[in-house]
Amino acid sequence: MNDLKKLLGSRIKKIRKARNLTQEQLAEFVNIGTPNISYIENGKFAPSMDTLQKIALALKVEPYELYKFDDYKTPEQMKEELFSAFNDNEDMLKIFYEIFLALRFTLNK
Repeated sequence: MNDLKKLLGSRIKKIRKARNLTQEQLAEFVNIGTPNISYIENGKFAPSMDTLQKIALALKVEPYELYKFDDYKTPEQMKEELFSAFNDNEDMLKIFYEIFLALRFTLNK
């Protein structure tokens, strides 16, 4: 069950950040203390059903979307997957390198 709490917390944190909300703002929307949001996001606490519903409402997602873990990967998992793909396919490496160069130039402006 501990892993589920961590996955849920990571998913909430990811969506919160994508919405450009601070923990304080989310806590205010949900009407709980900021430390409780931190505990939820770090997988220390599991939110009650009522709190989970309020979090979903505040994040503008359906409650079930908070449990969509299939697309969630850690940075380490993403790196491993990319490195594996690059090792298996040199053409893919070249394409991604060109994309990287273009993004680096664009983001450094």
